[in-house]
Amino acid sequence: MKHTISKALLLLCCTLMISAGFALTLQEAKTEGLVGELRNGFVGLVVASAPAEVVAMVTDVNQQRRELYQQIARQNGISVEQVAALAFEKAVEATPSGQYLQDASGAWVRK
Repeated sequence: MKHTISKALLLLCCTLMISAGFALTLQEAKTEGLVGELRNGFVGLVVASAPAEVVAMVTDVNQQRRELYQQIARQNGISVEQVAALAFEKAVEATPSGQYLQDASGAWVRK
């Protein structure tokens, strides 16, 4: 079961690195410090004054993640929260130095 979840989360990471239809990709927004990985398995705005395009991309990416987390949870008989927690662990591993992650207190920190 964990192998299935890991494969699905890897697929998620690969497919969501670039958000179709947006001039700025998720990776570019992360590199620029506009977006970071939230502890709940979603992405969030590091900069409250991010351009509307980035806000729309975050909404789109989070919707895609939510749908995938729900699918993985159903297939594996676990909660969406468990899937999201695993996704955050994978995101921490995959996040390059200098990009933002949310710490346990909810603050943004650079990896």
